[in-house]
Amino acid sequence: MIVFIYSKNVAASMNAMRRLLEPAVRRVLHFYWRFARGLTLGVRALVVDGEARVFLVRHTYVDGWHLPGGGVEPGETLAQALARELLEEGNIELAAPPPMLGFYYNARISRRDHVAVYLVREFRQRGPLAANREIAAGGFFHIDGLPPDTGKGTRARIAEALGGAPVSAEW
Repeated sequence: MIVFIYSKNVAASMNAMRRLLEPAVRRVLHFYWRFARGLTLGVRALVVDGEARVFLVRHTYVDGWHLPGGGVEPGETLAQALARELLEEGNIELAAPPPMLGFYYNARISRRDHVAVYLVREFRQRGPLAANREIAAGGFFHIDGLPPDTGKGTRARIAEALGGAPVSAEW
């Protein structure tokens, strides 16, 4: 009789422990799957003003000049991420939904990184960009006068959109 009561208590304890641990185990597995199988997704904007100049930013954490943009957050659409990143990195507000220029595989970042690039022609800049912890500088540049340290992927996207270069699937 004592063994039966003990077994019942052990079984009840095991069920309670499983119910308690299951959410934590599920979270750990989802975290693992994010890195083992998941993709990363980013957006960038090729912002072109009325003088055919492009807007570029220089980050505080990486060398060179790049198209503004960043990662798409969970629960965020590409359009929402693009609008947020343009405000954060360039003080730029979209005036109309921009067309997608292309979708690129960015193996230089990781073998699971993809970037959607939009061609932005209808926008307004709320005011001059103030440097912050993420963005060291930003500005509009003529395509024949890009800073010498403009990134290779940035140059390729500009050439595709504004120079008639063939479109690549890779950043």
